[in-house]
Amino acid sequence: MDFAVAATAYTRYLADVRRLSPATVKAYESDLRDLRKACDVQELAEIDVEHLRDWLWTSVQRGDARATIARRTAAVRGFFAWAVESEHLDSDPSLRLSAPKRGRSLPKVATAATMADVLQRLRDAAEEGDPIILRDSAILELLYASALRVSELCGIDIDDLDMHRQTVRVLGKGNKERISPYGAPAQAALDAYLVRGRPALASRAEDAASASAVFLGARGGRIGPRAVYDVVSRRIGPALGTLTVGPHALRHSAATHLLDGGADLRAVQEILGHASLGTTQIYTHVSAEKLTASYRLAHPRA
Repeated sequence: MDFAVAATAYTRYLADVRRLSPATVKAYESDLRDLRKACDVQELAEIDVEHLRDWLWTSVQRGDARATIARRTAAVRGFFAWAVESEHLDSDPSLRLSAPKRGRSLPKVATAATMADVLQRLRDAAEEGDPIILRDSAILELLYASALRVSELCGIDIDDLDMHRQTVRVLGKGNKERISPYGAPAQAALDAYLVRGRPALASRAEDAASASAVFLGARGGRIGPRAVYDVVSRRIGPALGTLTVGPHALRHSAATHLLDGGADLRAVQEILGHASLGTTQIYTHVSAEKLTASYRLAHPRA
């Protein structure tokens, strides 16, 4: 079977059957395109394990992160397993391919005091009525309050907000729907934005395609992940001394602060939308690190 045809069919399978996120599908598609170019073959059956090892070694020599190499390994393993199962290949050349273990680093977390200061300053600035500042205040409050992923935030529609119960319905990974709570500060920021900010942004839209979206861009269309990254970087970055902070930092911070405040680990798992409790447990390591630091500062025999 032609490699390019098989790769196209596989990525369609990932999107339509496995229901993987568009970002994951795009990454796998890029990996397979890179593999085909590196191997310089036309037919799928021409690729053997040595081709795959040489391709991964090129990634290592280039200095790619271990997580990137692990993803590339997963991409080809999944692709060839699918090809065999779909009877496009008789044998799987990736079976003897080993992947480097992914290192697990602790997430970057803003302190509760830092978050309170940043959000208060933004709330004060929003009093002037600028629609962009009103929107940014609501975005940051909701990201931090509900520990949302950036894709979940961008997909929120007006009907997904329950202002009475202070909850938001979001569509997470694997198209799994969940309800996330938020508090009074996020409620106040959303009220201000929806009444005084969003109508001004909506009036700039050239069509009605984004009429149901909660968060709008400067031109009135539904806001995208890149724009949200920019909002977080500009508003939170200076307080953390970096320009590379993204929305996930607020998710990490929210999870850690919930646990620090005594929240049950399984409740935090539900709020985050994690399928596995093990994924949530990384945040207990962050809290433990803070506990150790406090101990060393305060205990006379530390």
